[in-house]
Amino acid sequence: MPNAKTALIIGASRGLGLGLVQRLHEDGWAIVATVRDAQKADALHAIPGVRVETLEMNDAGQLDALQQRLQGEVFDLLFLNAGIMGREPHDPETATEQDIGALFMTNAVSPIRVARRLVGQVREGSGVLAFMSSALGSVGNPTSNHICFYKASKAALNSMINSFVAELEHPGLSVIAMHPGWVRTDMGSDQADIDVFTSTQGMLEQVKAYSGKPGLHFINYRGDPLTW
Repeated sequence: MPNAKTALIIGASRGLGLGLVQRLHEDGWAIVATVRDAQKADALHAIPGVRVETLEMNDAGQLDALQQRLQGEVFDLLFLNAGIMGREPHDPETATEQDIGALFMTNAVSPIRVARRLVGQVREGSGVLAFMSSALGSVGNPTSNHICFYKASKAALNSMINSFVAELEHPGLSVIAMHPGWVRTDMGSDQADIDVFTSTQGMLEQVKAYSGKPGLHFINYRGDPLTW
């Protein structure tokens, strides 16, 4: 597919990341997808034509190595999906420095490290840089105290995205903080509102809609703007 659009999905072994790869493949994109353990990504390997790269996002050395392997490639979409829920219960009284550090590093800091290294390879003028955020990270729209550390990590991600965009030398780039909805995945539980197909199809539609629309946008998979 020499004229296909190209996508790099960070964190694609299962759930929403895998679903995004499936939707992009169905739409004719050429895809590079990263996983922490290539031996545990059978569903991803089963998608024809997908190039699988190994990446532990919290390892700066692995980030640098991935950047070297991708040198010279241009992407119409860079989607930073990887994230964790953290150990439950989320109780400030029992929290450990190790738990909180791992959660915030994975959910808020490492996505920015990836973006810094690869943003220069997002296509000028029409490319989209997307981060998997959450409406739970909205400080202006508070909800219950359930999974409060996860919520705080997504609020931190939103703040980090804001700072990242402020320092960008790409004023024409479209940057999305994306809320996927409450989705039936291992993280979202089987009680969630929507399935992976509905969420990922909607997110792909928003990526297309925001191509060529510069600035920072906090939206959900339906395109509704969200409160920071």
